[in-house]
Amino acid sequence: MDIERLIFLHHCEALSWNHMKSIMKVDPELIGIFTMDIRRLKMSFNLSELTAKRLYEHMNHQNSTYIMKDLKKNSIAAVTVFDLEYPPLLKMIYDPPWVLYGKGDWSTLNQDKMISVVGTRNPSRQGKLALNKVLEPLVKDNWVVISGLARGIDTFAHELCLQNDSKTVAVLGSGIMQVYPKENRALADKIGLQGIILSEFSPSTAPKRWHFPLRNRIISGLSNATLVAEARTKSGSLITADQALEQGRDVFAIPGSILEECARGTNYLIQNGAKLVMCAEDIQNERL
Repeated sequence: MDIERLIFLHHCEALSWNHMKSIMKVDPELIGIFTMDIRRLKMSFNLSELTAKRLYEHMNHQNSTYIMKDLKKNSIAAVTVFDLEYPPLLKMIYDPPWVLYGKGDWSTLNQDKMISVVGTRNPSRQGKLALNKVLEPLVKDNWVVISGLARGIDTFAHELCLQNDSKTVAVLGSGIMQVYPKENRALADKIGLQGIILSEFSPSTAPKRWHFPLRNRIISGLSNATLVAEARTKSGSLITADQALEQGRDVFAIPGSILEECARGTNYLIQNGAKLVMCAEDIQNERL
């Protein structure tokens, strides 16, 4: 199968993960699809009229050579699920991204000691202090921290790694050329030099609300364990924890005050079987 053709199709924003799965099942070499008109695309891959039309337009108005040159120009690597460089843990989840786009050191994704960190965008002072107590010894012990570059806990975790000259992975809910939130663009640049920025969305893709649950499965899927710092009962952090459990990974939670709204989610996780964490050794002793 031609990897360049897969990357080219992956740049069509109309195609979901399931669409790509259907296409790969019917046309695993990705040859026949390029000879089809809109009607045949619709019938062959069970696409809607609109999706088939957008795919046809993409195939007839875009150029795979231009896309590959543009990736190279911006120092962005594109690794498919069929490549040896693809992160082995991520390949084990139910719906691994067909293509990952990365800017930075790809070896960051294949370290022995890795932990995903998620939490609220509005952490309390106590929450930050508690996370620092747990996370800093891990960072100094060369653990790679994976997070989502969001405001709050994510930013705090990434910055802690950079301050300690440790590698970190930022998984985006947008394309690498459209870093969100905008105030973290400088942080993303630093991570690209000291770790890697990662996304399953083609580089120029703008952030959309539905991208972030998709991003979260990558955050949890890249490591054997997810640490939840502070989280509300209805939050992306709890979605990530659920995804980690579905992927067969460990979930750790730092307990918080029963008076704090932003600790209700983490305390709920502990009530429901997440491992309570009070220090770095609680994670290190698990031998992940």
